Amino acid sequence: MANVTDPLARSVHGTNPQNLVEYITRQKIYDSLYWKEECFGLSAVDVVTKASELKALGGSYGGNNKPTRFLCLALKLLQIQPEDGIVEELLQNEDFKYVRALGAFYMRLTGRPAEIYECLEPLYNDFRKLRFRHSTGWKITYVDELADELLNGDRYCGIALPHLPKREVLVNAGYLDGPRRSAMMPLIEEKAGGDAEAFLQQLADGGNVAAKAAMEERKRKQKELEEEERKMVEEREGRNVSAEEDRSSYYGRGDDRYDRYDDDRESRRSNRRERDRDYRDRDRE
Repeated sequence: MANVTDPLARSVHGTNPQNLVEYITRQKIYDSLYWKEECFGLSAVDVVTKASELKALGGSYGGNNKPTRFLCLALKLLQIQPEDGIVEELLQNEDFKYVRALGAFYMRLTGRPAEIYECLEPLYNDFRKLRFRHSTGWKITYVDELADELLNGDRYCGIALPHLPKREVLVNAGYLDGPRRSAMMPLIEEKAGGDAEAFLQQLADGGNVAAKAAMEERKRKQKELEEEERKMVEEREGRNVSAEEDRSSYYGRGDDRYDRYDDDRESRRSNRRERDRDYRDRDRE
């Protein structure tokens, strides 16, 4: 009974919330020592307390694919399905970064598309470091990178994320209002009248190394796009020229064929006239 979903929990994406975690991974979590000792009978408040003690993110690690504590607590949230207000408090928690990361992961799994963008996009302004444990070791990531991977990736921590439409689709459908507003937009409006590229150029002219690298990258991509467009135009023009040549050669062959046909028909007519003349001469004789 410790692994059963709360009877009052509503289905998510048409299925049991715990089914959002693959069966094999779910069974490994159920068999883990941390799940049996630390996650039994937890409430939403207890999960938040446990999340504040986390030291790293991650999915499974080691040769036996042992689940991390972060993944165990994520499954526990799916099992008890906390209220929306508690999930919002997780996302707005600025004191414990791993609590915020857990709330973001849970929101990405269970939220509606527009709600996901509205709740996760503020994390782009959080640049705190996070430790991430993968199957073979450790790496350092950041909260804003976590938000970007959740919004644009298909998997995170080894878990397949539900399909998320592009932001432009939701904006065109009226579920979101306009493009995402960057935290630097007030400064950009003040310094460059809202032109982000002009503001970046100002920083590059002022000696900012990162801005110079960004401008060089923009120019390189612009040249690549122009080169690709030029090649496409040349290929299109080449195909048109070759098509014209094929048509002209085809019709030229057709004229020759018709000329040969006319010659053959005239020769048949002359042969027929000669034969008729021979028949008439024979009849006279």
